[in-house]
Amino acid sequence: MASENSEDPVPVAGEGRWPTTAASLVVGAAFFALWFWLLPQWLGFRVETAGTARWRWLAAVPSVLGFAVALRCVWDFGWTGHGTPAPIAPPQRLVVVGFYRYVRNPMYVGFAAGWIGLWTVFGHAEPGLIAGVAAAALGVHLFVVFYEEPTLRNKFGNDYADYCRNVRRWWPRLRAWKRTSDLAS
Repeated sequence: MASENSEDPVPVAGEGRWPTTAASLVVGAAFFALWFWLLPQWLGFRVETAGTARWRWLAAVPSVLGFAVALRCVWDFGWTGHGTPAPIAPPQRLVVVGFYRYVRNPMYVGFAAGWIGLWTVFGHAEPGLIAGVAAAALGVHLFVVFYEEPTLRNKFGNDYADYCRNVRRWWPRLRAWKRTSDLAS
């Protein structure tokens, strides 16, 4: 659901969506590549399966699902929001579709589930790494609270305030949120 700003023209089906969706997917692919290239080395992942408990492979399921959620969110930024996840080319419309109807930050939640799953399969619970990941999670939280949310509040006003009142930041709802204006149509 896009923002209902009066200055937004009524979009023609598909008009202008493909270029921004493609740009969003390129940014998302670069983000994924960076994370898959740098983080495994930093977190000490090794693809050594000898001696690994077979139950650990079950963690591949939430890992794949988490990364799939993040990828779908990248798509939604381009297709619905007419922008990218990068702050230099942000969405022009408020993105409240798909997983964003359940939790305000599904891309971060998806990445967290994905990396926790990979860490369970390949990682090693070293206190220094756990502290580093906790610091990174705190950094993401502070970025969301002190940059993303105020920026979205300024850009989308009452639509975003209504969204925040109904959808939690990190803990997903059980049922998808539907705006009151969506129920009337």
